[in-house]
Amino acid sequence: MNFSLTDDQQLIQETATNIAQSVLAPVASTVSSDRPLFLQNLKSLAELGFMGLNINSQYGGSEVGVVAFSLAVTEIAKACASTAVTVSVNNMVAEVIESVASDAQKENYIPKLCDGTYAAAGFCLTEAGAGSDPAGMRTSATRDGDEWVLNGSKLYITSAEYAGLFVVWAVTDKHAARGRGISCFLVEADTPGITIGKAEKKLGQHASSTNEVTFADCRIPAAALMGQENQGYKIAVTELTGGRIGIASLALGVGFAAIDYATDFIKERQQFGQAIAEFQGIQWMVADAYTELEAAKLLTLQAAYFKQSGLPYSKQASMAKLYAAETANRVCATAMQLLGGAGYVEDHPVERYLRDARITTIYEGTSQIQKIIISKHLFA
Repeated sequence: MNFSLTDDQQLIQETATNIAQSVLAPVASTVSSDRPLFLQNLKSLAELGFMGLNINSQYGGSEVGVVAFSLAVTEIAKACASTAVTVSVNNMVAEVIESVASDAQKENYIPKLCDGTYAAAGFCLTEAGAGSDPAGMRTSATRDGDEWVLNGSKLYITSAEYAGLFVVWAVTDKHAARGRGISCFLVEADTPGITIGKAEKKLGQHASSTNEVTFADCRIPAAALMGQENQGYKIAVTELTGGRIGIASLALGVGFAAIDYATDFIKERQQFGQAIAEFQGIQWMVADAYTELEAAKLLTLQAAYFKQSGLPYSKQASMAKLYAAETANRVCATAMQLLGGAGYVEDHPVERYLRDARITTIYEGTSQIQKIIISKHLFA
């Protein structure tokens, strides 16, 4: 088994590392209050090809594959988790369009997602009563001549404030069995009838906006339907599976950033006449953290490789997301413990890493949902 990266994968990883450390990291703690700077960083990433890593070059994508995507998100997340989640979701939306959209839809929208014309894209699936259970959504789309009329609200939509395009799921056949009457639409953000709610005040990932998106008699052309009518639930489930690789990669980056910082800190911090790092108990804490992160990394890259190779990867993606997210949370807590009181104050980034990591066990499917998916595969 060859664990070596290809030349393209190495180049993507190195480029991501360079821009993450030189551009993103220096402003990661303050960019939440500087929206123009955050958007400029996204534009810079788009110009380097990071907004469409697994997208065909004919649509402006980098066409470097899922493994390179995973590596890039990890490196970006080491510097700024808010930027990393925006990159991950944008790639996910571009992929769903490339996968199921018409040729006209692909040619119209994907290049704008890849080149930064759209600062980002939004994935409008979650509702107040349809989070872990998307089949329970209430947002509706009613056909009216050559148009569809959208009504309903979506919650916790990443990048909603500055998204140029939304992929929206809505019920198109209220009489169909659960999950069988849902369709998928491409909706431009400036369409009349769309209201973006206030930014949620969150525990972490502050620079990434999270908003409610409301559709009130929002009229979109019949051509906005993506894929087949009433087949949207399958699209959502498939794309969430791929999105879990992105979140696993993000969690890895945050976890590595936290323990890297803590390790450097304890090499310098003196207690009882020696560096903290010289105590065996402390060394074991660090050894456990890196071992678990490396295991999570292997699971994540395996899932990415399976997807890239066209192999079934649902179980692998859920395992990667589950383990990487839970590991990142444990490692960030360990990093804070290693810094002691210093880890609890904003002078050091560890408290931010801990806050940023927490959501990874929740979005793109909670840890508990991942266990259900894994179990279904094991007991099928």
